Amino acid sequence: MGGRSEREYMERLGKIKEKLNKKTVDIKKQFAKIEKARVDLLKKTKEMKHNIEREILKMENEITRSKDLAPESKRRLRLEINSLKAEIREKHVELEARIAEAVAPRI
Repeated sequence: MGGRSEREYMERLGKIKEKLNKKTVDIKKQFAKIEKARVDLLKKTKEMKHNIEREILKMENEITRSKDLAPESKRRLRLEINSLKAEIREKHVELEARIAEAVAPRI
């Protein structure tokens, strides 16, 4: 006869189901790694922004208290600082958008 029995087919189906479950678990683990990486990147981006802003604030305070700098120098430095602050905000938004884009599904 040589045909397969119901039991053999059920065993094969069981093995296929087992493979499916293994692959599903693996994929879910990969998603968890991706999510963790995304969270880490967002955290690093915020830390970078915060650290740089704090550094700039220190410098602003030093410039304000400085008696050695001419008023014109202080004005130019403030303009440069304001420009840098805008660049920081722009880079922060850009990085957050890239992180979101890298994780978001593309349709």
